[in-house]
Amino acid sequence: MKYSLIVPVFNRPDEVHELLDSLTQQTLRDFEVIIVEDGSEKTCKDVCDQFAGILELFYYYKENSGPGQSRNYGAERARGEWLIVLDSDVVLPKDYLANVDKELAEHTCDAWGGPDTAHPDFTSVQKAISYSMTSFFTTGGIRGGKTKLDKFFPRSFNMGIRREVYRELGGFSKMRFGEDIDFSYRIVEAGHKTRLLPTAWVWHKRRTDFRKFFRQVFNSGIARINLTKRHPGTLKLVHLLPTVFTLGVIGLLMLFGLGAALYCYGEWLDHFGLRPTDNMHQGVGFVFCVLALLPLLLYSLIIFIDSSLKNRSLWVGLLSIPAAFTQLMGYGLGFIKAWWKRCVLGQDEFTAFEKNFYK
Repeated sequence: MKYSLIVPVFNRPDEVHELLDSLTQQTLRDFEVIIVEDGSEKTCKDVCDQFAGILELFYYYKENSGPGQSRNYGAERARGEWLIVLDSDVVLPKDYLANVDKELAEHTCDAWGGPDTAHPDFTSVQKAISYSMTSFFTTGGIRGGKTKLDKFFPRSFNMGIRREVYRELGGFSKMRFGEDIDFSYRIVEAGHKTRLLPTAWVWHKRRTDFRKFFRQVFNSGIARINLTKRHPGTLKLVHLLPTVFTLGVIGLLMLFGLGAALYCYGEWLDHFGLRPTDNMHQGVGFVFCVLALLPLLLYSLIIFIDSSLKNRSLWVGLLSIPAAFTQLMGYGLGFIKAWWKRCVLGQDEFTAFEKNFYK
């Protein structure tokens, strides 16, 4: 057995059906599938039973412990030379495993990851979210397939690792979010070689609405501080950009509020002894409003044009604007919260984020 595909699942039977259906179409067949139900109330056992005679499929149910521990549970029962970890909300093109096999034959490594993209059948919101998570203009980075990287850190939505390396490092930690990056850091720190396999891409559904998407990226921002605490020196400039963006947006909105107040209620300045000339407050307020809105409008226009061209849809391009702001500001706010709790108040990881990661 060369490949063991490990998929943790929590209340997502419909997604599992789509994933398993895509696996039945793989051109390379030397693999097993291990589904680990992580304490779901809405299980996918009936779905797995439908594919039991088609795929070499093993279904396990366990108490909820988070995705990392569920992957470890599956890895302990895997027989493959390579362990491939997938999220339950991905769908694989038919040549996925064949491409993995080809790339591994040409370039040796100990762990690898692949990029993701949006399927043509995804909803407009899903396509907009996918754009925001893969675009250069939103610090999407390697999720979009960037290959010129000094060091590559695979993500668990599409990640492979040699079984002996997995066991050597003890698998994923008990972090409830960011555990895949933590594992990738430990792989690299142990001296193992990682690679991006550009042709091993998947269709990734991600979140289906902006509220769920905000919670996801907010937790990612929190996880970044926790990862920095666990792995000193790993915080890079790109990780700070969403926070800078968030603070910049807040500052511009405050400037706009000040400008609007001056324009509409500038005569109140007389109470503070400033005594503006007639209508001067309106001119100053108007300038402040314009200065505040221009950067936001310019960035929104860039996102709209780039996404519209890539998705060939003006509607997806329009939705990509709130998606981009949600991604950057959600991450930035989570980062700020974690910085305050961990670095200023000195709380430990469990105490600071028990509600987020340990429920």
